[in-house]
Amino acid sequence: MDTIGVDLHKRETQLCIGQADGSITEQRIVTSRERFTAVLGHRPPARILVEASTESEWVACHLESLGHEVIVADPNYAPMYATRARRVKTDRRDARTLMEACRAGTYRPAHRLSAARRHVRAELAVRDAVVRTRTRYVALAKALVRRDGLRVPSSAAEQRVGAHLAALAGSPTLAAELAPLLTLLPPLNAKIAAADQRLAELEHTDPSVALLMTAPGIGAVTASALVATIDDVQRFASAHQFEAYLGVVPGERSSGELRRIGPITKAGNRRARWLLVEAAWRILRSKDPASAPLRAWARPIAARRGPRIAAVALARRLAGILYAMWRDSVPYDARKVRRPRRAPGGPAS
Repeated sequence: MDTIGVDLHKRETQLCIGQADGSITEQRIVTSRERFTAVLGHRPPARILVEASTESEWVACHLESLGHEVIVADPNYAPMYATRARRVKTDRRDARTLMEACRAGTYRPAHRLSAARRHVRAELAVRDAVVRTRTRYVALAKALVRRDGLRVPSSAAEQRVGAHLAALAGSPTLAAELAPLLTLLPPLNAKIAAADQRLAELEHTDPSVALLMTAPGIGAVTASALVATIDDVQRFASAHQFEAYLGVVPGERSSGELRRIGPITKAGNRRARWLLVEAAWRILRSKDPASAPLRAWARPIAARRGPRIAAVALARRLAGILYAMWRDSVPYDARKVRRPRRAPGGPAS
């Protein structure tokens, strides 16, 4: 079977085709379904290696429809690039490196999300973009009214800021400045509400989302983001692997007897990690009895290191709990939360 390395880019793609007789063919083509079909559609089934990227999924699906075996590889796996020269990097060298890694098997397959999970991730990305747009508009409107000695109540939720702005007794000039923002805020609020409603429906259609929502601080948005990011919890052998994948474990740079533990790695999906930290803050500020063991666990950390580090530590603890719930298909049970460790001869820590 031929082995093909595909160095994929937005506009053009470099191919390196290693044939069974040892000969190598290199070709640069436009990144399109038509060109992939024209170049690889007539070839016998081959094994193709492509790095995971924005375009990799549709390219992999199209090449599979042509009869080829496609492997989407994790670009963070260093052994895959062992034959690449460090001082010179070109698309041709990268494509050949991928072809040789495919031939030698020195790659780590990346997890390919199902179509349903990819759709949820797209919905979440669009929702985040709309929410950020509304936040910028609200911040600008508040700055404009403050310039004229007026103020919107700081406790006002963003979806109600438009009504507060319209009720202000400002000058005609201020009203003209705010008019475009007041026109745009209602449609944005409607789009966000519609997105929240679609995500909330996942509680009834996706058992994994419904299961995670039984944990304190976890709503439909956070649960759907985690499920869409992880897709299959069984691919993680332990809670630590799950936490590391989400980037909420401390980084480490150690050598010999010297051990340095630093901030969290922030690897993986940024949205899922941020939502976990927000869930941890909700738990810390909540008075819900179900979350009392988690607050008790984080309280000594907050006393020693401050509330921000305690929130991140609680996010990591929460990730481990969600992993166990999802793996075992059991709802949250506050009685199973481990109590804080006690230092020898001292108070809980």
